[in-house]
Amino acid sequence: MIFKIPFSGRSHHYTFDEKNAVLEAMDIADPLTQGKYRNKFEKKFCDYFKSEYSFAVNNATAALEMAAQLCQFKKNHELIAPSHTFTASVYPFIKKGAKIIWADIDGDSHIVTAETIEKCINPNTRAILVVHLYGYMANMEEIMELAKKYNLIVIEDVAQAIGTEINGKYSGTFGDFGIFSFHSHKNMTTLGEGGMLSVKDELYAKIIPMLRHNGHCDFDFDKPNYWTPAMSNVDLPELNGEYLIPNNYCLGEIECALGIKMLDRVDAMNDEKRSRAIKFIDRLKDNFELKFHRVNNRRHNYHLLVAQMMNDQRDIFIHKMANEKSIQCIVQYYPLNRYAFYKKLGFGNAKCPITDEYFDYMVSFPFHHWLSNEDYEYMLKSTIEVLEELKK
Repeated sequence: MIFKIPFSGRSHHYTFDEKNAVLEAMDIADPLTQGKYRNKFEKKFCDYFKSEYSFAVNNATAALEMAAQLCQFKKNHELIAPSHTFTASVYPFIKKGAKIIWADIDGDSHIVTAETIEKCINPNTRAILVVHLYGYMANMEEIMELAKKYNLIVIEDVAQAIGTEINGKYSGTFGDFGIFSFHSHKNMTTLGEGGMLSVKDELYAKIIPMLRHNGHCDFDFDKPNYWTPAMSNVDLPELNGEYLIPNNYCLGEIECALGIKMLDRVDAMNDEKRSRAIKFIDRLKDNFELKFHRVNNRRHNYHLLVAQMMNDQRDIFIHKMANEKSIQCIVQYYPLNRYAFYKKLGFGNAKCPITDEYFDYMVSFPFHHWLSNEDYEYMLKSTIEVLEELKK
């Protein structure tokens, strides 16, 4: 089916300067990975977010994989995670030995809170995964107090919430690990894929370069010739007396060159999407059938524009938007515990009634940055018309 307004897998278009940065890197980058553009991107990222250490990777899942390795889960260790999220948020931790305990979400913000997390904590809890879903930043000040109380590791999944902040402190800089995504659908993208892993602990920072790039490191002695015994050493990174198997999660120089330029525009794009979202929400304020989460500050970047249908007409609404208005609204984030994937791994049970209710009534609107003003107004007008039809 071809839609007038599709739920696009591409967030935004690139500017002339951003395209030129890519072309320049294509001409002069040497090598095309692990070079000066990566170093500059990582430094600029740290400067922007006021983070201690940041490491560019090929996608956010790779960053989650390394964070999971560094958590060093042992037998019976548990990770508390929301079931209302994208699957890549969680399965890297299962691969590294964690047992998953599903936390429910808040009914207004649709993300986990300190209260919903604390209900899941027990002596086996090792870590907490906080997903800043839809572009809304969780209350990390409260969650970090909780983590300190129980001595827990905190992983922030900031894949959808880049540039969000509370009291001047950015999401991804509170926890032990900050996971960022530059995937095609995000507010800031690097040609389809890309990610960043941020950490505060210098011990992690020393290990991650080896963990990211095949165990490559310098020899621990002066070489008589640069080519002997080899160009570089390969070793196993060690943490707390345990050897970690390395990976290959590098991000190419072209993507890094683009990322450098994109950081100049991420605030503006966030602000523009938020402004549009608030306008959309306010124009629909008299239509009580749709309940939106309205946040008019930089705690929300409105990566996605979602609402909860307050009656049982969600599927009828989406059907009418698609077939009568040619607008592709969708439903997102099937609770992970409902998937066969997680049931087969023994994680099919969850006590998350708010998650279940929200998913069964949620609607996600097409909300890419490149949506034209004409299409934006058409979607708004169409939404009002369909809601009025459903009242009859």
